[in-house]
Amino acid sequence: MTPTPSLPEPALPEPLTPGRYRVAMVCLGNICRSPVADVVMSARVAEAGLDEVVEVFSAGTADYHVGKGMDPRSAQTLTAAGYDATRHRAQQFDHAWHDEVDLILVMDHANHADVTAGRERARVRLFRDFDPVDAGGEVPDPYYGGEEGFGEVLDMVERTSAHLVGLLADVVGR
Repeated sequence: MTPTPSLPEPALPEPLTPGRYRVAMVCLGNICRSPVADVVMSARVAEAGLDEVVEVFSAGTADYHVGKGMDPRSAQTLTAAGYDATRHRAQQFDHAWHDEVDLILVMDHANHADVTAGRERARVRLFRDFDPVDAGGEVPDPYYGGEEGFGEVLDMVERTSAHLVGLLADVVGR
């Protein structure tokens, strides 16, 4: 895919605690997109040797699936690609995180509206604002589609996570 011309990439917010960084991945139900982003990003952070200073987790804006594992199709897609999808349990986004989390990455514009409703926006970005191939798009929700949608989400998440890890290394000084 040819890169799409876009606006300049947004900068990562400065860490709340120097040398440490917390990243929350957020979608609607926390069973498809955000847990895939959490698992992949956590793996990339560990591979880069940043897992002692960068924490990644995920949540949903709705409480539909709190306490449940990820969608079996997401889990299967991750497992087939060599990731561990077993540890995920869905949780709901907490607005207190605006004061506790360095970066909140949302999967689509509806998630952005839910997360920022009446709140500070400085630490909230679309996940794909950092996509090196097609910046600024949404991560489409594969829930109601076919199996191929889960693979497409994984591809977007892998390339964007790889790019984000380089930015995180700079922010935490490694």
